Amino acid sequence: MPRRRIVITLGDPAGIGPEVIDAALASNEIPADFDFEVIGDRGQGKPGRPDTASARASLDALETAAARWTQDPDVAAVVTGPVSKTQLESVGFRFPGQTEFFAHAAGVSDFAMCLSGRRLTVALATIHIPLREVADRLTSAEIERVGRLLAEFVRRRTGKRGRIAVAGLNPHSGENGRFGDEESRLIQPALAALQASGLADFSGPGVPDAIFRSAARGDFDAVLAMYHDQGLIPLKLLDFDTAVNVTLGLPKPRTSPDHGTAFDIAGQGRANASSMIHAIRLAAELSRP
Repeated sequence: MPRRRIVITLGDPAGIGPEVIDAALASNEIPADFDFEVIGDRGQGKPGRPDTASARASLDALETAAARWTQDPDVAAVVTGPVSKTQLESVGFRFPGQTEFFAHAAGVSDFAMCLSGRRLTVALATIHIPLREVADRLTSAEIERVGRLLAEFVRRRTGKRGRIAVAGLNPHSGENGRFGDEESRLIQPALAALQASGLADFSGPGVPDAIFRSAARGDFDAVLAMYHDQGLIPLKLLDFDTAVNVTLGLPKPRTSPDHGTAFDIAGQGRANASSMIHAIRLAAELSRP
């Protein structure tokens, strides 16, 4: 029987993707029970000089990887190298990010963005939308939906019923309505439904400026954040080198390092491969029975 493969996209070849992938594959820190296939054209990018050719190469790699990932049963997972959304948009990419691209490729609408590092695991109730729209687009149904996906991810990784903190939206978690009513109107009903599901031990709404500290010291297995930067700022502060972006709800794992293209240091030998190594390891972990 052929060994299962993990497909890795090069990302924008003008960024640090090629060098962190090379370093990761040359290390002794990646799983030995998978084969790896890198997809992308290195010849279409000069380090630190992104252009239309490098953007097109990164998009071609994504599309090829998505086709292999969805159609080839021997492809166990995909790990995506860092891309520039601005560059991708210039060549016709119509998704807010790679998260949405792979959900579309898989035909999945029930998905969520999750980041997991050495100290924190965070899922997001809303993803790539302007901050001023968060309160209007946040719903109890979405909070509950993402909470269920996060509970399954924690169970998959730990083998047990997890402890999940649900963050409030407003300062002081609304302080009984003084700073907003989203906690009582939206978050608490979702929290009650999640707790009743038995999927995990959910608690909250937690004060946003303190809940991540509690999670980082081990009081919780994960945090459900209400918007993008609420979850990513503490995660990147504590776990920048080990954080992995994983899309929840897909039929096969998709992960990526939680950093960008870093065009400013590309080709200088300064890029840290740790996040790519962890992305490959998590993709392999989630692919095993």
